[in-house]
Amino acid sequence: MATIVTTMLYAPAAGLLAAGFVVAGVSVWSLATFAGALHPVAGLFAWWAIFFIPVAAYSSFMVPWGGREPRT
Repeated sequence: MATIVTTMLYAPAAGLLAAGFVVAGVSVWSLATFAGALHPVAGLFAWWAIFFIPVAAYSSFMVPWGGREPRT
């Protein structure tokens, strides 16, 4: 569940984050690669992993783990 939600929200959240950084004067390349510390593909995966942490916490509290109620 968390993986699906993270992947669905990745593009819109990354777009908003990138727009905010561009307004602040930081380039998108620098944002995606952590100021050149990572390869662009590794940087995008790192950002996905950063987005995954709060979504996993959200999913763990919102998904009903107890199962369904038995039919009567």
